Amino acid sequence: MRIGILGSGGLGTALAARWTAAGHDVLTSGRDPRRTGHGFADAAAHGTDALLLAVPDHAALAVLDAVGAGGGALAGRTVIDCTVPLVPGTLTLSTAGGPPMAARIAAAAPGAHVVKAFTFAPAAVWTGGPPVFDGDPLGVPLCGDDPGALATVGRLVADLGAAPVPGGGLERAALAEAASAFMIGLWAAGADARTVLPRADAEAARPTLGRR
Repeated sequence: MRIGILGSGGLGTALAARWTAAGHDVLTSGRDPRRTGHGFADAAAHGTDALLLAVPDHAALAVLDAVGAGGGALAGRTVIDCTVPLVPGTLTLSTAGGPPMAARIAAAAPGAHVVKAFTFAPAAVWTGGPPVFDGDPLGVPLCGDDPGALATVGRLVADLGAAPVPGGGLERAALAEAASAFMIGLWAAGADARTVLPRADAEAARPTLGRR
């Protein structure tokens, strides 16, 4: 696939390296083309199969505007949103009381197929080999409305050695963003976030909806 990466931070760089190793044609860009060799417009033009939006949430809408997303430049394209909208220096959602970041990105890129993904694992998880823990591949929840875009991102997740996990429609991205912020807080406190939830195959871990 032809993948464009908007952003040259840790996560975008790590995923770009892994996808390149898997045989994909990847172009990474940054605000300063002198650092990456390419600007955001280059990556947007290159990523005809998928475009990863890997910039800080407070810069995401400006970057989309810079590549003409508001005018329909990304219509029909798969846009992967991996932002976690936090107030700088805090663990509080910057979108509290308003639309989630994924919805704002979809509104800023009319016609694009936005998929929320890669919000639960930091860049370091993707810099080594396949992310496998206790024999199980890392699950990557995907929230989106377009079946084709979900299939594309699911394949890219699998090419990383991880497992795509259906997370529902894009409206559920708000839950993913909030859960990511909560998990980041646990990690910051030194907790092992993997111990918070039981395995799905544990009989005692199967609550009935609406019951506790």
